Amino acid sequence: MIAMTLAEIADVVGGAAHGEATVTGPAFVDTRAVEPGGLFVAVVGEHADGHDFAEAALGTGAAAVLGSRQTPGPTVVVTDVVEALGRLARHLIDRLPQVTVHALTGSQGKTGVKDFLAALLEAHGPTVATAGNFNNELGVPLTVLRATEETRHLVVEMGARGIGHVAYLCTVAPPDVAAVLNVGSAHVGEFGSVDAIARAKGEIVEALAPDGTAVLNALDPRVMAMADRTAARVVTWGPRPAAGSTPPTLAFDEVGSDDLGRHRMRLTWYGGGGVETASVNLCEIGQHQVHNASAAAAMALSAGLGLESIAASLGRARSRSRWRMEVRERADGLMVINDAYNANPESMRAALETLGAIGARTGRRTLAVLGEMYELGDEAGRGHRQVGHVAADVGVDVLVAVGAMTEETADAYLALDRGGEAVRTASRDEAVEWLRHNVSAADVVLVKASRGAALDILAEELLLAEQPPSEPIAHDQPDSEGTSNR
Repeated sequence: MIAMTLAEIADVVGGAAHGEATVTGPAFVDTRAVEPGGLFVAVVGEHADGHDFAEAALGTGAAAVLGSRQTPGPTVVVTDVVEALGRLARHLIDRLPQVTVHALTGSQGKTGVKDFLAALLEAHGPTVATAGNFNNELGVPLTVLRATEETRHLVVEMGARGIGHVAYLCTVAPPDVAAVLNVGSAHVGEFGSVDAIARAKGEIVEALAPDGTAVLNALDPRVMAMADRTAARVVTWGPRPAAGSTPPTLAFDEVGSDDLGRHRMRLTWYGGGGVETASVNLCEIGQHQVHNASAAAAMALSAGLGLESIAASLGRARSRSRWRMEVRERADGLMVINDAYNANPESMRAALETLGAIGARTGRRTLAVLGEMYELGDEAGRGHRQVGHVAADVGVDVLVAVGAMTEETADAYLALDRGGEAVRTASRDEAVEWLRHNVSAADVVLVKASRGAALDILAEELLLAEQPPSEPIAHDQPDSEGTSNR
């Protein structure tokens, strides 16, 4: 963040300054991760009031507080803290004309694309990117406020739970390059329909200026229809285009994969000035990473990066986010794929297909530990049954269903009668207990569910189960979750 006095901040956000201070560090909301010289944002949430933690934040290095009432230290008092934070972030963007804003949204894959894109851009200049799940009305401005005079690229992941959410986030961080990855069923319970989700996601391309670039997924008809919603240049990405396709477009071909599902691919850029090709060997597992990497490459090309350097960076890029197809091996050889950060029917399919491919290539027995998917509304039953069918189709040997809604997943899995076993468990602890007694070093276990199911804890406990006492492993600390005060 650019250094600002308390009075300057108050002037920007329309608040009242109480005391004197100069903020030199980023804004933050979590007192477990105080930013020295930063601005502590005191949010009144459902379960906690950030103002109660202001004194602790100031005592451990924060310079000042942004809140809705005065605190024991220097404070800018405003009526609406979230709105004021957004105004402050927009002010910073306007003061940093050298920054290119890369914004992306979609029903799934946002974090994977964001991580790939950050790796590509960092090779060409200082880059700030969304951390954790900071993709809402708090998280986006907090990301923006990490930018400084040295920053050249800002990568902003944008989530939505209703019409108008993405449009608002684009007023905070107006995009220069904006991508829509896909339109799926995630959060359909809140939106009401997939068409409503498409309307909301498309707000990101409507926010582009005519000299901006919209990057659209050629595989998704709802996304491609968004080309009519922007005056900006349109770049598409997808499988090799048919003869006569209109550039600019980035095509990908899958060349092959290894036993863990790390894919080799060829990228072809039809940029209007000729055709370029480059080969990429991805480090991350799963066929869906081909799509994530291609989307990130299309965004980077739209910002002026060269295809050869993009390919080189993609070949080195690894996930920066926890619990997304995270592969770890227990001391005895058991392989655990922790993809427990979030789930919807589409991302479940991608993870299960990867598990099935690993089993087919390595001969390992495959176990899918699947928890509940939330926020599907009236589609919950159908979505859970669909996952069960996919698990059977890809040849999962054992499905461990965790929680009440996964009863339908187990039923659908068994209904296809492919010879697999279904184990029904009522809780995470019950699932852990079964796994401890029924997995071996020759198995590969996928763990996946919506974040609220907290199956990442199950994955960690499973990894620790057979570790020799002489080699204890400490639990890794997860990325900052959410954006609420603590």
